[in-house]
Amino acid sequence: MSKIVTAFVGVAHIHTPGFIGMLNRRAEAGDVAVKYVWDPQEARARQRAGELPGSEYVGDVETILSDPAISAVVICSETSLHKDLVLAAAARGKHIYCEKPIGLGAKDANAMADAIEAAGVTFQTGFASRSSSVHQFIKREVAAGNLGKLTRAHYSNGHNAVLQGWFDTEWHWLAEPKLAGGGALLDLGAHPLDLILNTFSATEGAVASAHGAVGNRVGRYGTEIDEYGTGLIQFESGFSATVEASWVETGPHSLPTAVLGTEGQIFVKDGGVYYSTSKIEGFDGKSPVPAELLPPAAPHAFELFWDVLLGREISVPLVSVREAALGSAVMERIYNSAGKSTVAGA
Repeated sequence: MSKIVTAFVGVAHIHTPGFIGMLNRRAEAGDVAVKYVWDPQEARARQRAGELPGSEYVGDVETILSDPAISAVVICSETSLHKDLVLAAAARGKHIYCEKPIGLGAKDANAMADAIEAAGVTFQTGFASRSSSVHQFIKREVAAGNLGKLTRAHYSNGHNAVLQGWFDTEWHWLAEPKLAGGGALLDLGAHPLDLILNTFSATEGAVASAHGAVGNRVGRYGTEIDEYGTGLIQFESGFSATVEASWVETGPHSLPTAVLGTEGQIFVKDGGVYYSTSKIEGFDGKSPVPAELLPPAAPHAFELFWDVLLGREISVPLVSVREAALGSAVMERIYNSAGKSTVAGA
């Protein structure tokens, strides 16, 4: 494929400006052209169209989907709109980049997965953490069995969005449960949950149980949206993993990533990877793994999508739509355990 013509179907997501920057660079290289921008809020769509040279605002999705020149769409709408937009795009044979999380829960996510698989179109979502050197290293060592029998893991993700007021104006919908499905745990926790499922499902089996707790202590966006939360999932093997996320993170340090087994452990703290294993000489966990021993980082998930459509080789596979749907399903179970519903937004 020499050049891809695409369109934005929804521009509500906070990552939209970054994607526009990536697409403008690709437009300069002659790879991708953005023809249209649609969003249910006309002013928002017109603003983003103005940031994409050569694109134009359109007032209905049908204009985009009926245009044979459009081979792929970028869906950055509110999560509550994903299902209808994805089903419509898949039915017209458009390749789909849909921002994470793909769905509010298992039902809508699996319906989208069914439609995408039936259409045979390329899919990608925004789990950019899979591209990191650290994740690739952990996944490789787990797959090789170098940690022995796995027992537990801890993953976390946080920033200070609530304290900084990120959602006060343009991105307020992210703090509205009926539009986003949930708060910090669903938004930021989707990334570490995806890493857990991507890393451990092959060796530890299906998720056998999922539990959660969420909280709200600041209340900047009301008391119904979670500002932080924790999920605990256990796999069929007995291996358990915790996932934590927060919109009220402060201080210079982040919680460490940890993977523990009967013959080794990996700790990731402040960017350093500390690895000990009885199976490989020289890894005692006392000092960080040298950078040259880590796999090279892959491009962002958004960039990988276009590279695949252009027929280029990629070093990290795209996220399958079934993987994306599984993440939404497990997250729904975590929220349900905490007495919340990602589907009802309450």
